[in-house]
Amino acid sequence: MIKRAAQRRSELRKGETIMQKLHSIPCLLLAAVLLAGCGTQETAQDSQPPAESVRTSMREDYTTAELVSDMGLGINLGNTLEACGDWIQGDSVTSYETAWGSPVVTEEMIAGYAKAGFQTVRIPVAWSNLMEEDYTIAPELLERVETVVQYVLDNDMYAIVNLHWDGGWIAGFSTDFDTCMEKYTRIWEQVTDTFQDYGDHLILESLNEEGCFDDLWNRYSGSDSGKAEAYGIVNDINQAFVDLVRNSGGNNARRHLLIAGYATDVDLTCDEAFRMPEDPAGRCAVSVHYYSPATFCILEEDADWGKARSRWGSPREQRVLESDMDKLKETFADKGVPVIIGEYGCAVRNKEEESVKLFLSSVAGAARSRGMCPVLWDVTDVFYDRTACQMKDEDLHQRLLAAK
Repeated sequence: MIKRAAQRRSELRKGETIMQKLHSIPCLLLAAVLLAGCGTQETAQDSQPPAESVRTSMREDYTTAELVSDMGLGINLGNTLEACGDWIQGDSVTSYETAWGSPVVTEEMIAGYAKAGFQTVRIPVAWSNLMEEDYTIAPELLERVETVVQYVLDNDMYAIVNLHWDGGWIAGFSTDFDTCMEKYTRIWEQVTDTFQDYGDHLILESLNEEGCFDDLWNRYSGSDSGKAEAYGIVNDINQAFVDLVRNSGGNNARRHLLIAGYATDVDLTCDEAFRMPEDPAGRCAVSVHYYSPATFCILEEDADWGKARSRWGSPREQRVLESDMDKLKETFADKGVPVIIGEYGCAVRNKEEESVKLFLSSVAGAARSRGMCPVLWDVTDVFYDRTACQMKDEDLHQRLLAAK
């Protein structure tokens, strides 16, 4: 994205609708929470283990490039397990899971993704919810994430589990690296222990898009002062992630991992200052997000940093998209590092409906044609109806499927 980190943190802090995930304009919190699931209501304790072959198998001959190609089209379970905020009432997993408008996730809801043709579900998580002062994650939160992962695996899809925007503490790496690294390490120690026996269909992701430090350097400063330090922090975090996972036991020694690029921005990640971590298993992909142009994808109304655009799809705009995807392919995929577009999407309010469909299907098609996995950013009832368990717009649905 072209937004600054402060704007990114602000937007995610508000995150209860897709528009608040995609832009930095504050909106009112949802007044009510949708509690009904699809079919039978599941609780956080309900859990059915997936088939053993799906859950635990690891293919030694399966390269990460082959895996990413097989991951097909993806969708985010957005504004759900990453919901966080001091205003949230209750201390249960469900109170957080439903705080930003999602109904409780059910197996039927996840099965609907598979039926719609998605092969990958990205599960953003705010691990600081229900965490003790010593960074111990509440067992019920770990169990709930595991249950949702199992729903995905039961439907023969890939699951991506990350550390999402998590109350803003990641920004502290630039001023108190050791304290933040202690928390980061403790989180991943517990997560990797929980999932150590899971197989190839589970991918762990090092960060979301908060891996950037504008207090040290930003692209608009006109100077390289502080750039090496800012990138160095992200590179160090990613290396620590790989080292920790590889040494955590079980199948984690060979697990396919997703490495967050700098700010998950295409240009900033393709910068030579960003380094992929050293991995003895050689099983890492890189993650970027695609919300470009921001004035179309993010803004629903004019802001001090740009004028909102309601349309997309001119020849020049399509050339920019193709150029960005070529840049990713040449920088990473052609050099053996597969690419996952961990998020792509656009706001829908004040947008021409055809432009929204054209943008989403064009990004998916451009990514798939280059062997990348595009993962649509979606929240409750924007593109996928979490109550009816199906895509809301059949025309958009078919256009996305055509990209497979």
